[in-house]
Amino acid sequence: MKVLLLADVKGQGKKGDIITVSDGYANNFLLKRGLGVVATADKINSAEIHNKAVEKQKAAEKQQAQEQAARLKGQTVHISAATGSQGKMYGSITNKEIAEELTRMGYPVDKKQIILRDPIRATGNYTATVRMYAEIAVTINVIVE
Repeated sequence: MKVLLLADVKGQGKKGDIITVSDGYANNFLLKRGLGVVATADKINSAEIHNKAVEKQKAAEKQQAQEQAARLKGQTVHISAATGSQGKMYGSITNKEIAEELTRMGYPVDKKQIILRDPIRATGNYTATVRMYAEIAVTINVIVE
């Protein structure tokens, strides 16, 4: 029996996949628990249209991320930090502060997209990676004064 999955099923497939399983497994497990529906021609067609729309949306998001990455590449972020009498910083510079400064500069970035190798706890020049999309990452310079 062909079944269109409505949710991810371990060992069978992901949501939107059309799989062939035995009648008993389909009736007693997948259909009963609402994990799938019988794959009629209408449902198969609508699933294919939905999958194409999702792929198109992902391609558009990836293209937008590449454009933003090209604009952001090589940018320098200047951050002021409070220091003590011996030049030692109070606290550290976090992803959130870098993201806020990038947003002020006109590059909307979420703090979860910024990857720091080590916490910034002293003044100086540092590099940070901004992950724009799954395989698109850009390196920026961070100057802490």
